Amino acid sequence: MENVSRSARKAVELKSAAELALMRQAGRMLDAVMREVVGAVVPGITTDELDRLAKARIREAGGKPAFLGLYGFPRTLCISVNREVVHGIPGKRELVEGDIVSIDCGVRYKGYFSDRAYTVGVGRIAPEATRLLDVTREALMRAIDQCRPGNRLGDIGHAVQSWVEANGFSIIQDYGGHGIGRDLHEEPRVENFGTAGSGPRLQAGMVLAVEPMVAAGRGETEVLEDDWTVVTKDGSLAAHFEHTVAVTDSGPEVLTRVGDGQDWG
Repeated sequence: MENVSRSARKAVELKSAAELALMRQAGRMLDAVMREVVGAVVPGITTDELDRLAKARIREAGGKPAFLGLYGFPRTLCISVNREVVHGIPGKRELVEGDIVSIDCGVRYKGYFSDRAYTVGVGRIAPEATRLLDVTREALMRAIDQCRPGNRLGDIGHAVQSWVEANGFSIIQDYGGHGIGRDLHEEPRVENFGTAGSGPRLQAGMVLAVEPMVAAGRGETEVLEDDWTVVTKDGSLAAHFEHTVAVTDSGPEVLTRVGDGQDWG
């Protein structure tokens, strides 16, 4: 979930080995939930049905839905369809063949959070929609690769922006990632644009929710009358991928992906 309200915490909190172990458990729980929810995306299913599935699976696993009630958000998942970027509210909408659906979910487990988003096509989707998903997913992988001690926050944003724009798409600059730990939204802000070599240095123990949001069109956004759902102004498709990533001395560790994740992203 994109940081809609900046955390009251001002300093970046470095996580201990014990804290990382708890966040790893929260991440694995979320990975399992997301795999099941994404696998349930078929023509005819409603966004409410996906939301109820996620809520049930999180509670069965011993966690708590991180988004439910956060800043007043009413559901477990943010589900954003086609031109919707983030913060879509699940309801009676039935998904149809050709839609692209961004599913964003968070878990709280033993006081620590994990955050994850994935965009999936419903049945057969247009070739340009497929390319948008592929480029956005690769942007996330390139951003994650920059999450190493000694690199700078600007390296993450530059990795996303340079790849996305080279492929003819646009960064949605109004929204970005964030630190994560005992709060869902902590410092620092993790932008999806920037200059390589700029910004604060990354340190081992930082945990970041890295989440490229990309538009097929211009990338300008507006919020609908529900005061939550963010959409592209020009009606173009949008995609959103996210992982919770620990910066470690041995490199980035994706906490919301079990194993090598080659079949998942």
